[in-house]
Amino acid sequence: MKRLILAPIMVSLLISIAGLIAIAQSPRNYLQMGIKSSQLSARLDKPHAVKVAQTPREIGDKKALNLVWKLPQVQRKAREIQRLSRGTIKVAAIVDSSPTPSEPYYKVRVYEDEPDHNTTIYWFRVLNPSGVIEVLDILENKYISLEEWKEQLNNS
Repeated sequence: MKRLILAPIMVSLLISIAGLIAIAQSPRNYLQMGIKSSQLSARLDKPHAVKVAQTPREIGDKKALNLVWKLPQVQRKAREIQRLSRGTIKVAAIVDSSPTPSEPYYKVRVYEDEPDHNTTIYWFRVLNPSGVIEVLDILENKYISLEEWKEQLNNS
């Protein structure tokens, strides 16, 4: 009867001793890899920034398109073209490209939709995920803010 009671206790003791030996040898493993215990503790004490890949919430193609389409300047231009063409030319918009890691924005093209061809009127980019809109200044070949663009339209 004493053997049955002592056996589990002995096994537990042996497992505990094996675990302690493994823990005690871990600094030796670091020494074998060329890392001194002082370096190890210094590494463990310093806070480290860990880069975690997080996908920002995308605004989506539909929202990017709507943000551009609802701009008063775009709507005014669409009405003007439709009026001058007596309804034969419609103005439309399309998302030309979606965000990538190197280009974090949607490119939206506003164009005249004619029966035999399309003519681009404006290029926009909608930054993801903020929704900030920029307009391509075709003379300078660079994107500018909506405020700069409005100023240009008012001065012309």
